[in-house]
Amino acid sequence: MVKPRISFWAFLRGIFSRNSKQHTGGAQVVSHPNTDQAQTCLASVMEHPQVEQNEAESSFSQRMFRMLTTAEGLMSQEDRVSPDGLQEVFETNFFGHFILIRQLEPLLCSVEKSCQLVWTSSVNAHKKNFSLEDFQHQLGKEAYSSSKYATDLASVALNKRFNKQGLYSSVVCPGIVMTNMTYEILHPLVWKLLLPLLWLLRICTRTYTLTPYNGAEAQIWLFKQKPESLDPLVKYHSCTTFLGKTYVEPRKMDLTEDMAEKFYEKILELEKQVIAKNNGPQHKK
Repeated sequence: MVKPRISFWAFLRGIFSRNSKQHTGGAQVVSHPNTDQAQTCLASVMEHPQVEQNEAESSFSQRMFRMLTTAEGLMSQEDRVSPDGLQEVFETNFFGHFILIRQLEPLLCSVEKSCQLVWTSSVNAHKKNFSLEDFQHQLGKEAYSSSKYATDLASVALNKRFNKQGLYSSVVCPGIVMTNMTYEILHPLVWKLLLPLLWLLRICTRTYTLTPYNGAEAQIWLFKQKPESLDPLVKYHSCTTFLGKTYVEPRKMDLTEDMAEKFYEKILELEKQVIAKNNGPQHKK
């Protein structure tokens, strides 16, 4: 399991720029349509995909999915190779969640009502920082941005493949959110002293949501919509006005369906390699 870490300077640059980075936790929330109680399924990097698949199916085989959301694990632009042989930021921010979704695919696509899959992306997901030939971003310096763009591409590809089976995918940006991870960088008192400045920055950009409550605005809004009516090429941003009013702003993503399909084929091949490696003799008792 990869331990989340943050580069202080990368975070600081993000706080004072529009192309900022955010962290919203490392859990997926699955809401049962017949209850008000949310079920939480922890998922970071999947060290044993088959084992975690069995655990997930055991937990939810008797339930119906209404909505499943993913979140990131690393805000850092600094990268390294993980114990699995993959780039750590790519694996933690995107690929681990993709593996989980693939393992839950039979459940997500076999419900009586449509199911929503919501990816946590970022305003910092830029096409210029992503390459199909280097989708793990081994050769670049913008690993976070690349991993978030990969998330956008996967969402578009999933819609094309699974809409007819009742699965609809969307991407959201929660904005700049203060979490326990930011408190590990600076003392909570320091963040409180900085809050007036961060509020003032809302005059220039509304993505300084600051609190998890405000950052969740896009997810809550999506939950109330009919999945069939949503544009798969749009990212939904949580925004907050200077006076604290929250709203959702849809923005077209800079990508094409053709590029999304090519990327999806590549990660399907990577998935086969990872699962084969984890199911190999060296991983069996």
